[in-house]
Amino acid sequence: MICPRCAYEGVDTLARSPVPEVWEVLRCGRCLYAWRTTEPARRTSREHYPEEFRLTQDDLDRAPEVPAVPPVRR
Repeated sequence: MICPRCAYEGVDTLARSPVPEVWEVLRCGRCLYAWRTTEPARRTSREHYPEEFRLTQDDLDRAPEVPAVPPVRR
C-alpha cells in the first residue's frame, strides 16, 4: 500500500471497523494524509488521486511548516 497523496510506502493502520473487515482508517507516515478504505478511488488510489493535490518529497521539504498533530484526548 502506498499513500495516494505522496506515494510513500509507510502507511499505518489507525483504526479498524467494529465489524471485522468492513473498513480501516489508514495514515501516511510522511505527509500524514489519512483515509478510510471505503472512500472512492480518487481518495484511496495514487493513480486516481487528483494530480493538482499530489505531493513530492521536495514539496514536503520546502513546506514552511507542518502543523503538529495534537495529542488524542482521553
